[in-house]
Amino acid sequence: MKITKNDNVMVISGNDRGKTGKVLKVFPKISRVIIEGINLRKRHTKASQNNPQGGIIEKESSINVSNVMLLDPKTNEPTRLGSQIILDEKTGKKKRVRISRATGEML
Repeated sequence: MKITKNDNVMVISGNDRGKTGKVLKVFPKISRVIIEGINLRKRHTKASQNNPQGGIIEKESSINVSNVMLLDPKTNEPTRLGSQIILDEKTGKKKRVRISRATGEML
């Protein structure tokens, strides 16, 4: 999976199409991500010590990773991702980095 935590992404399909947000959590085994402020669901909660009032709480739900695209940090447009192997100067080891297909910028 190419999307990681703290990436800025745009939703490209579904009810929240066109909205952008930050990835809060990634579930690689089931190919889903939770994005801040996207795919909100209402949950009815009983009163507890943590939430003495109870009531209806809006919470982000997961969305399939195929429905989001990473935003290019340079142009702030959705872009496809690629990977490139570079040589790390400090350690001398090979390292895989993510690059933007549109600009070639390293992410």
